[in-house]
Amino acid sequence: MTPHRGDARAAEEERAAEEERAAEEERAVEQALALVARRPQAPYPPPDRSGEAGKRTEPGTRTEPGVHPEPGTHPEPGTRTGPGTHTAPGAPTSWAPAQGDPGPEAPEPGCRPPGPVSRNGSASADAGPADTAPVHGAGPTHDPTPAPAHGRSASPQAHRPRAAAWDGARALAERLGRTAPLAAHRLPLDRALGHVLAEAVVALTDLPSFDTSAMDGWVVAGPGPWTVREGEGLLAGRGSSEPLPDGHALRIATGARLPADATAVIRSEHAHCDEAKGRLHATRDVVPGQDIRPRGQECRSGDELLPVGTVVTPPVLGLAAAAGYDALVAVPRPRVDVFVLGDELLTAGLPREGLIRDALGPMLAPWLRSLGAEVAEPRRLGDDADALREALVTSDADLILTTGGTAAGPVDHVHPVLARIGAELLIDGVAVRPGHPMLLAQLPDGGPCLVGLPGNPLAAVSGLLTLAEPLLRGIAGRPAQDRYRAPVHEEVHAHPHDTRLIPVVHRDDSVVPLHYNGPAMLRGIAAADGLAVVPPGGVRSGTEVEILDLPWASASPWTEGCFT
Repeated sequence: MTPHRGDARAAEEERAAEEERAAEEERAVEQALALVARRPQAPYPPPDRSGEAGKRTEPGTRTEPGVHPEPGTHPEPGTRTGPGTHTAPGAPTSWAPAQGDPGPEAPEPGCRPPGPVSRNGSASADAGPADTAPVHGAGPTHDPTPAPAHGRSASPQAHRPRAAAWDGARALAERLGRTAPLAAHRLPLDRALGHVLAEAVVALTDLPSFDTSAMDGWVVAGPGPWTVREGEGLLAGRGSSEPLPDGHALRIATGARLPADATAVIRSEHAHCDEAKGRLHATRDVVPGQDIRPRGQECRSGDELLPVGTVVTPPVLGLAAAAGYDALVAVPRPRVDVFVLGDELLTAGLPREGLIRDALGPMLAPWLRSLGAEVAEPRRLGDDADALREALVTSDADLILTTGGTAAGPVDHVHPVLARIGAELLIDGVAVRPGHPMLLAQLPDGGPCLVGLPGNPLAAVSGLLTLAEPLLRGIAGRPAQDRYRAPVHEEVHAHPHDTRLIPVVHRDDSVVPLHYNGPAMLRGIAAADGLAVVPPGGVRSGTEVEILDLPWASASPWTEGCFT
């Protein structure tokens, strides 16, 4: 009996530890949200109906004629309407907690990794489970400078705060994006594809709006046989409103409006016409109402057809057009700037003389577009702190992504530049491998959010899916991905304390982990259709783990990227 009691006690302790971790993640999210003054989720500011109906608007336009936030919160001309918007002149220009709000607790003292760290991450920044780097939180050498309170602008010499839990980091990113949705605007149908509805599509009329024939054949009234009425019959768009007398039949085409008092439609193949006698006979029993689409069969006027948050796909466009819409009220696609850092990056040719090809510039822009963003051509800034500062303070994007420079090496400028411009560091490191040295910051004075991705390619993918993807979904009003789990086909090793993201491919009812999944590798992710979220310590074969689908897993040929 003793072993069983020991197992039960261990299981109980494990459940208690899991509950404590979940509570700690929730506290971390709440503390970080306090930095943005705990603003509640706002509805999409509606467009001004007094403007020209269906006025064409460039997707992603931040402020346009006839489009305003809610009454009383109109921005000044040129004022940002994305995340971080200040809604009134004289509003606070920092992300400090509002007066009277209890400030977040200071994090546990952190530290810089021992020794220099390269832009792409070193063993200490992005090590796998077999590496010999110090385990996070295992007592590294401390910098004597006191750590700043969480959320304050950190100096380059300050302690690095404790890494955020992976689930908590994703939750914070999405909730931050949803605190200040972009102002809605009206888009004509031919330009609304891929946007997200900010206003429900409500039926403007019954569909169909009159009784129609579902088949080519004969419309009849009363019992048969029927006397055939002469003429070309009823065609779509040219139906007669005259009633059909009992005992009579008339040719009808699919989609044609039925005459009043019609009983049924008989398909051509189920009828025999005796032309000599002018009589129509049915070869099968006739049921009243057969092959008729009655008025309102699909919907009644006023029914909600599509809710707010629906992604506009080709069928959505077709339904909106059928319902009488010429334009849709939608959220602009978030605009993203991508700044690629590093003097060692080549844009063409083979790697040579210590230089390597830039893999992130070509990869990130189409990936972000597949998430529904408008992305400018990536800008390559090299290892120039002044150029980075200028790019950040002049960007008018809704989200900024940087690649590389998030560690603590001699040319890793992201942290110092953020401190220099007074940005708020919301997340500085996430307990995930690869991608540990990612960060999330808020630029000052209502500026955009910034996601700092590590420079290693797969580590950057990890940062993209952990922080940028949920943040973009929040900004654009897109629904969160459905979370699901699948068993892994084989044992997966992981970091002892951090979450690990492993490229996988779906095979039957399980997922198969792919090789070549180191932080600097893309060979595995290029063949993958998802990422497995492996908890600390790894999992055995057959264990179910959470799966993050990649955007192209359900790609459709009609998209410029696919809209998930």
